[in-house]
Amino acid sequence: MMLQKILQRFWAIAGAVSVRAKILGIVLGFILLLGVGVTIQARYALTATMTAQLDEQSVSVSRDLAARAADPILLNNLLGLHDLLDETLANNPNVRYAFFVDPQGQVIAHTFDGGFPLDLIALNSAATGEHHHTALIQTNEGLVWDTAVPILDGKIGAARIGLSDASMQSAVSTLTAQLLLTILLVSAAGILVAVFLTWILTRPIMGLVTTTQAVAKGDFSRRVPRWANDEIGDLATAFNAMTEELAHTDELRREREVLRRQLLEKVIATQEDERRRIARELHDSTSQSLTSLIVGLRLMETNCAQCASPTKATDLRQVASKTLDEVHELSMRLRPRVLDDLGLAAALERLAHEWQARYKIPVDVVIQLEERLPGELETALYRIVQETLTNIVRHAQAKSASILIEKHGNTVRAIVEDDGLGFDPTAQRGERHLGLLGMRERAELLNGTLTIESTPQRGTSVFIEIPIAAVTRDASPSRPLAI
Repeated sequence: MMLQKILQRFWAIAGAVSVRAKILGIVLGFILLLGVGVTIQARYALTATMTAQLDEQSVSVSRDLAARAADPILLNNLLGLHDLLDETLANNPNVRYAFFVDPQGQVIAHTFDGGFPLDLIALNSAATGEHHHTALIQTNEGLVWDTAVPILDGKIGAARIGLSDASMQSAVSTLTAQLLLTILLVSAAGILVAVFLTWILTRPIMGLVTTTQAVAKGDFSRRVPRWANDEIGDLATAFNAMTEELAHTDELRREREVLRRQLLEKVIATQEDERRRIARELHDSTSQSLTSLIVGLRLMETNCAQCASPTKATDLRQVASKTLDEVHELSMRLRPRVLDDLGLAAALERLAHEWQARYKIPVDVVIQLEERLPGELETALYRIVQETLTNIVRHAQAKSASILIEKHGNTVRAIVEDDGLGFDPTAQRGERHLGLLGMRERAELLNGTLTIESTPQRGTSVFIEIPIAAVTRDASPSRPLAI
């Protein structure tokens, strides 16, 4: 589990780095890893080789010194011993000191200028018959190979030299410095190569990203150049083919959207014309006929006071009066005459008054319009508000409602609110959704927007915003009904 979290964390960090940084990091990391590995291996190999050489040199110089010192020691030639020690130091730069001891461990001759360090004798010795004996001594100058070689099997003493590893350390340091310099140069060259490679690899990818962002915003005219005949080139070709297909599909969609809007406009216009015609017929023909029937029944009721069933005329007159009221109400619902004659403000005030009287729900109406609006805009706002009030009655169970119509510059805004049950606007189903869809389509046909904000148990607000400039003005705001 811990390993998985670590891997996820690593991938989250690595995934946030750009491709160029990844390639540069991989190349530079590989060069550094290779350089460090080579440096460590070279230092180890050189140290092992030079250590063996120092050990061999220490033995060979010690034995040579012991062999050459036998005669001067036997002849008690101290001057010859000192000359031999000086010659040994001069011919072997790595030798830091050399001296002779007798069988009792007393120093016969040495190369120390400031006096012989007596504790050095106890640090190393060669037994009788031993070929040589080497001890490693740590000094201020570094590690010293102290080698003791018996002279004539130790009968007349022993010769000892101290061989310093300063030359070895210098050689290792020089090699390390050269390798580090090489690593720096190779790293610089690797970075240049990596930058060039990332430029070659990421340039078409960045072109793909830029074009993809443009396509996502709806610009299907952009194309990705094919930089090379590799996999990225094939991807660019496939992407261009996809973009062309998207452009063709978007063109078809736009054509269908235009046709849909035209059809919807014609349907709504035809619907309003049909409502206007039916309302006119109800007002001019049916209402007049019912009015004449009521008048005739009233006369018959007056003249038939001696008839056997005078109440039948009264009943018929009441039925005719009720039918006339229903016809009048139906005519107002189909196409309110006041909308064509007096405009949106008067029509909405009358709608709110009748709605409040019928359903006993208080409604507050505030309309701030200085002049008549285009007929299409007035009709759309009236129908949207009418559908909203219908939804409030059917679904909201509200105790009050409010209507606000105002003009801001070249835009008309309408707000209808209630304090009812509310609903989830994202739940697109049921009768309410069909009504909301019709309201939204009416607003969109005039390049407007309809926004619904609602929370369960906290009421609903409907916001409509339609630009006046987008609405085609007729010669007159709307066509009045004939009387």
